[in-house]
Amino acid sequence: MSLEANKQLCRDYFTAFLAGDTDWMKKHIAPGFVRHDPGLPFEVVGPDGVAKLHDALMPAFPDMQLPLQDFVAEGEKVLVRLTIHATHTGAFGDMAATGKRIEVAVLDLFQIRDGVLIEHWAQLDNLGMMKQLGALPN
Repeated sequence: MSLEANKQLCRDYFTAFLAGDTDWMKKHIAPGFVRHDPGLPFEVVGPDGVAKLHDALMPAFPDMQLPLQDFVAEGEKVLVRLTIHATHTGAFGDMAATGKRIEVAVLDLFQIRDGVLIEHWAQLDNLGMMKQLGALPN
């Protein structure tokens, strides 16, 4: 695939994630796909793992928006810089809804092979998010 096609696949990933589009996930995420994310209390493996992540986050942040700001592509990899914008209106792990708005900086590095996502490294400002939610002091 071309670098532009790889970037588009990443754009489509975020659209499918927000929509909970499991059909897209099954077609474009490899069964052995792994998301490396030290902030998660569970593993994200394959399309079912991405669907599980969606189901864990969207009830807590149902108005989530993911504006994509920058893309850098080389070979099989695409780096995406984005910001999570959302309101915490549902339970998030053990934390009850706070009604607070969050803006969280994110860097996502994807590896793509043969037109499917095979690996994902996620770096989020989890400390900043927890401060915005009031779980930690500023």
